This record gives sequence, structure tokens and C-alpha cells, in this order.
Amino acid sequence: MVQSRNGGRGKAKASPTAADKIQQLQSYADEPAQLLTTNQGLQIPDNHNSLKAGLRGPTLLEDFILREKITHFDHERIPERVVHARGAAAHGHFQVYKALSEYTTAQFLNDTEARTPVFVRFSTVAGSRGSADTARDVRGFAVKFYTQEGNYDLVGNNMPVFFIQDAIKFPDLIHAVKPEPHNEIPQAASAHDTFWDFASLMPETTHMLMWAMSDRALPRSFRMMEGFGVHTFRMINGRGESHFVKFHWKPKLGMHGLAWDEAQKIAGKDADFHRRDLWDAIEKGNFPEWELGLQIMSEDKAASLGFDVLDATKLIPEEMVPVVPVGKLVLDRNPDNYFAETEQVAFHPGHLVPGIDFTSDPLLQGRLFSYTDTQLSRLGGPNFHEIPINRGICPVHNFQRDGMHRQTIGRGQVSYEPNSLAAGAEFRVDGGLQGFHSQPDNTVEPPKVRRRSPSFDDHFSQATLFWNSMTPAEKDHIVAAFRFELSKVATVAVRQRMVNNLAHVDARLAKRVAATLGIEPPDPKAAMGQAGFRNVRFELPIEESAALSMAPRPDKAGIQTRKVAILANDGVDVVSLRPVQQALTDAGAECWVLAPRLGAVATSGGRRLEVAATLQAMPSVMFDAVLVAGGRESAEALAKSGDAVHFVLEAYKHCKPVCAIGDGVALLALLGIQAGANRDALGNHPGVVLGEASAEAGVQTAQDFIAAMQLHRHWDRPDIDSIPA
Repeated sequence: MVQSRNGGRGKAKASPTAADKIQQLQSYADEPAQLLTTNQGLQIPDNHNSLKAGLRGPTLLEDFILREKITHFDHERIPERVVHARGAAAHGHFQVYKALSEYTTAQFLNDTEARTPVFVRFSTVAGSRGSADTARDVRGFAVKFYTQEGNYDLVGNNMPVFFIQDAIKFPDLIHAVKPEPHNEIPQAASAHDTFWDFASLMPETTHMLMWAMSDRALPRSFRMMEGFGVHTFRMINGRGESHFVKFHWKPKLGMHGLAWDEAQKIAGKDADFHRRDLWDAIEKGNFPEWELGLQIMSEDKAASLGFDVLDATKLIPEEMVPVVPVGKLVLDRNPDNYFAETEQVAFHPGHLVPGIDFTSDPLLQGRLFSYTDTQLSRLGGPNFHEIPINRGICPVHNFQRDGMHRQTIGRGQVSYEPNSLAAGAEFRVDGGLQGFHSQPDNTVEPPKVRRRSPSFDDHFSQATLFWNSMTPAEKDHIVAAFRFELSKVATVAVRQRMVNNLAHVDARLAKRVAATLGIEPPDPKAAMGQAGFRNVRFELPIEESAALSMAPRPDKAGIQTRKVAILANDGVDVVSLRPVQQALTDAGAECWVLAPRLGAVATSGGRRLEVAATLQAMPSVMFDAVLVAGGRESAEALAKSGDAVHFVLEAYKHCKPVCAIGDGVALLALLGIQAGANRDALGNHPGVVLGEASAEAGVQTAQDFIAAMQLHRHWDRPDIDSIPA
């Protein structure tokens, strides 16, 4: 933010534009190369040798160049975030489609010509900075809007609900999911006793547990996941009229997830999988996009939904209140420096602009305190807003002074208000500012109580709605996730208690989860005996919601930025390969030629085909689809390579599209697929495409392969557990 430097005396300087902001952030990287200096600007004559008393003598304490360098190094780490420690971020802009003056006075939601600068940070929740990207976890989705009225932070997740209803339980939740304190194990994982002990004793966590055990917790990419504001907020228009609002981010590339086995392998092969994906996409000009959608409702409408919109463990089904697209978010520039920007950015749900306000959501109310308190210790004091990535693009004028890391030089003798020694124009006691209306909740009632509203008592109806909305394959994944997590729990009573809770969601779900855990059958009556357990169900007008499923469907966006591995070796037939490769590239896919060695392989026509990576360095889990090129010599060599065969089998097991051209079908022998197989013969192998070894057949092969890729995954493949990969 641009601070007023006149202490209230005279006119404030003109506000910099958004372009000025971006130029300011780039300034350090744009400086020309120059000689090394100390932090005070003194040139360093030798950066390789400290000052010594003789060639073999001790280092001298008077070497201030050494001391400055070592001192800075010793103190260059700051405390990592307690949650959301591991993240990736990017710059971009937001633009509203249509003025929303009917609902809000927020300027950035009314000026259709303005491109509001944004900085967006994605993150995992439970793991430390050194953990892997692909852990089963919630993902943070935080957006900082640099608006002309001040910074607005929409701090959300990739899931629309949360584990708890009241912020007073947040420390307990995080303590439970973090590594256990006696041995600091396990890292970035909820599969251990303390988390499930807590969850099984808190039935309100059940709805969120369904989301966390689903494919939503294993996104293919930050670019391919939804975002949600989680809480219900208010929008207030120029007449002071209030509406409740929920915020949604819908990705242009659609929603796609990883297989659990795949996610675990990626963690070992490339722990930076999601961070690298975001960075590379932006560097290549494949700018990620999301559409902002709003669920807007009057208080009367909210009261008629059958559940409390202030309960963060609940969502509003889109069939009940449609999501209206209102604007587009584009990320088009990577950070210049990870620490200075991604690590030091400070989000806060209390950073609002006129026209957007809080509600009495008890989880949101607690976050309003927690975020400021966190920034004070993590970023060194109350001046964290002056760090470049946190500064706004609007003028700032107040009489706050001093403190650690203060950068603004306040001028004049006045540091208080009201005053008569400066301009004195700040005096205001009526709360009126540019049409801002604070709209208190109508639910505020005496006396003070430490209880929850009965409208928060239903913990299972929406968990059942989520389960009912899943496809059979998605239900299988949820069951498998619960089994995996609870199998890691050593305490039998905790496993039993959790399965008993699941019986209130769906009896079949609970029985399937219990089947492999060595416990008694689910007993919902035992769950009802828990302290604080309230088996209350509010009636929902719908039994399923299509918006909750991630079921693969042909995407309007096609296959843009999907990564295709092309397996080849010496003798590869490029005549039949090139039409398919060209069609994939034209459709927006990235094609990588992989071989046992780097450099190039010889084609059957005596030319060279450049190799992008080796099979060992870029395994199948790095790709969205696999294409085995034709050519007898190439196919025979690959079929004798354990790495190549495993590559194809693993991709097949993870339900990815697989295409083989001509003799390339040899790598599919262990799947029971032979040369000459027709469409009927491939009926038990959905997502597998066989192409003839000719340029003429390439067009049809490409069309079939692209159609298979548009479905992303073919979860309906039978007997994939038997695949040796």
C-alpha cells in the first residue's frame, strides 16, 4: 500500500495504478548485473575468502563482510505457517462480467472495464513446507484482490465445507491431524490414531470426512480443482440491502483427480508435482483460468433451505440455489521470488471492502482473530502489510506508527486523531464512508451463552447427500480411502467408533468400510451413546446433487495441457505416429517422446526422433495418457524392457487412456490385448485405443484417443487390482 507521508498535512500523493504495482514488484529482478556489495552498498572485493591473520591464521572478528553475510544467513528463515505451510502461488487478474450493483457496492465487482490485480496461493493444509504435494489433504485456495478500495482477501479451500462448526475447536482439530507429539509421526497424513480419535468423537466432522476421503482430496493439478469461500458472507448494496452469498471458483480445465496409488508414487518421484505443474503451465503461456460463481440469496430464502447457512459444515446444493457466473480469474505471471512473495504473503478473511461483510458464522468469527495473530509472530510484527506482496494499490492514511520492520517514513508531529495540528480532515464518528453499510446479523440475541444453535445439530444429512451423489467408482474410492486410513489406526475402539458413525451416513458404506478392519459390524446405537452425539436430520428436498460428483465426462475444454507420453525406441515408425501426434498437439496436449536413453532414436526410415526424457526419469505417474508408437523393431525392444512394460501397465492400472499403434500393441500383451483386436474385443478395456500402422488411419486413431482423453480417467475398468504394477 502507498502510505501517506505527510502525517495529514497537505494533499495525499496520487494513487499508483495497477501497472505501477506490477512494475514495483518486478523492479528487483529487472536491475542490471553489478558488482557485489554489502547491505550498506559497500563493494565486496572478495566473496571467496574471509579476512585472516596471515595465510594460515585464524579468521578475524573485524571481517564485517563475513559477519554480515553469516548473520543474514543465520536469520533468513521465518516460522512456517502452522497450517497451509506448503504452497505455490501466481500473479494474475480478475475481471467481472456484469456490474453487480443490485447486490454490492464493491467497486471491483461493478467495474466491467477494470482488471483487478490478484495474487493467488494454493496449499496443502496438514503438511510442513517439506512435505509432498500429493498427500491426501484439503487444498487451500486463497485470492488477494488488489482493489482501488483496499485489499480484499477471499481465503478458502478446494472443498466447500469444513470439519468443525466453531473456531474454538480449530486448535484441537489441527493438533489431532498433525504428527503425533511423542514421535513427530506421520508427516502430512491423517492416517493415524489421534486424528481419527478426534473425528470419531466429533460427529460434526462427518460431512467433511466424506469430502476428504473422496477424489477431491487428490487433485490432478491446482489448475484442475474448484475453490470455495467455505463461509457464508454478506453482500450489501447501495441501499443498504443485504444478501447472503457463497463464493465458488470453477476451473476452465474441469475437475480431475489422481488415483490414490498414483498420488503415493508421485510423492516419491516428484514431491513438487503440483507446484511444478502450475509454474510450467504459466511459463508456457497456458494460463490457468477459473470462473467466479456466486450463490446469492435473501435471508428469507436462506431460512427456508432446511439447514443453517452459518454452519460451515454445510453447503448449499446448487439445485437449491444456482451458482451464477459473474467473472473470470486468470493467472499469467509466476512470482519473481518464492520467499518474498509466496512465503511472505499474508491473507486474512477480515480484509474486506465496502459492499462485502461478515456473518455470525462461529468458525469465521474465530478466524478473524487467528489470522492477524498468526501474521504478528510469523512476519515479525504489525507492519506485515508493508511487505511488497501485501501492499495495496490504493492510498493508505492513518496514524499508526513505528513497530518492527516499519518501512513508511511518517512525517510531521501528529500521530493521533482527532487533531488540529495537521489537516484534521480525518475526524469522523458516524461510521459513514463512501456508502459503506455494516449489516448486523438479525440472529444476535441475549443472553450470552456457550451453546450452539439447534439449527447446527444435523451432522449426517449432507454427508448422505454427498455419498448418494457419487458414481459407483467414486464410492469405491471413498470406501478404499476410509479402509486405508482406519487400517493405520492401532486403537480398535477408535476404528469401531468411526465405523459406527458412518452407519448414520449409509449402512452399506459402513459395512463395506468395516469389512477389512477386524472389528465388529457397525452399530449406530453405540455411536448415539457418545457424549454430545445428536442424531438429528433435517429434511433436504433433493437426494443427489450432480455438482458434487467428479465423474469423468467429456469436457468442453477438451484436452488442453494434458501430458501424453509417447514410448519409442530405435526403429520407430514415425509415418503412422506423426498424424496422431500432430492432432494431439493441435488439440492442446503436450507430447513427450520417451525412450530408454536421451538424445534421439533412429526411425524406421533412417531419420532421428528427438527424445525428451527417459522412461526412468519420467515415469507414467507424470503423464495423463500413454501412446505406444508403432514399428516392429521399436515395439519388440520396448516389449523386452521391464521399464516400458511397467510404464504401460501402471498407466492402465491408474485408469489413464492408452493408445497403441500397429506393432506397439505388443506392450499390451499382459492385459490380454492382441494385435488385430476390434472394438468389441476391447469392451473390457475402456479407454484403450488401437490404431493401424498407416498415415491414413492416423486421423481416426487420433479422434478415438482424444475422445478417450476427454474422459480423463476410465474408472470403470474391471479387475485393475490384478494388474502387476
